[in-house]
Amino acid sequence: MKKCMFIAVVGCLFGMTALAQAQVDKAIDRFFQRGESRIRPRDLRVLQLEISPDPVREGQRISFRVTLANDSSHSGRISLIVKDRDQIISEARDVNIYPRENRIDLPETYYRFSRSDHCFTVEADIGRTRQAIDVAREFCMQRTLAGWTLSDKGIGYLLVEDLDMSPDPASPGQDVRFKVKLRNDGRPIRATIRIQDKDQVIVQLEYITIPRGLSDIHFPYTRYSFQRFDHCFTVLVDFERTPYQIDTARNFCAKPMGWTLRP
Repeated sequence: MKKCMFIAVVGCLFGMTALAQAQVDKAIDRFFQRGESRIRPRDLRVLQLEISPDPVREGQRISFRVTLANDSSHSGRISLIVKDRDQIISEARDVNIYPRENRIDLPETYYRFSRSDHCFTVEADIGRTRQAIDVAREFCMQRTLAGWTLSDKGIGYLLVEDLDMSPDPASPGQDVRFKVKLRNDGRPIRATIRIQDKDQVIVQLEYITIPRGLSDIHFPYTRYSFQRFDHCFTVLVDFERTPYQIDTARNFCAKPMGWTLRP
């Protein structure tokens, strides 16, 4: 009886040892298989980077969506980081990446636009190692009249650097002509541009080309009566049936000293 029990115990020990060895072998096999087949940064490409809302205004919270191509045949879990230079803006941790295209929504965040250029890079954290991912193109924010955008289809940022009137000073009831020095930081556009005194349209040019950079826009002569004490002018542009008031470098107000726009 004792001999049978001894044989049974020895058999159990051998069985447990064999099972433990098999588990270790499987773990080693999985380790090496993971090491050979895990996703590498060079397998990834950023096809598209989107923000919501777009355009975004100062003070609004934004979220990013990354369209990522995985050129390998392997799946895996990685972390994605969106950066502006050295500043981390948003991060999605431990997301599943599959072969071919993946769309990843990053958490909503607040970001302050404090410079004129904001170009984003995307990094992958794989096995606690971060590396930048190749991008299909530059993803740079542009300042527009409606806010900051990643799209290149909208109207760029416009600024009235100067507004001149001829003659200056002008007399009440006299024909005057305006010239706007306009800076366009976006793409060339065709739009209607007008000068207003409060809600009254003084003069406008319809469907003119506004090139990129600085340009002088000459308006035709118009007869305008200076009847009040204050006459402060605004410049507006109508683009794709939407009116935008253009920022100005300073206030352009005609003073009742012979009605002049000179500072």
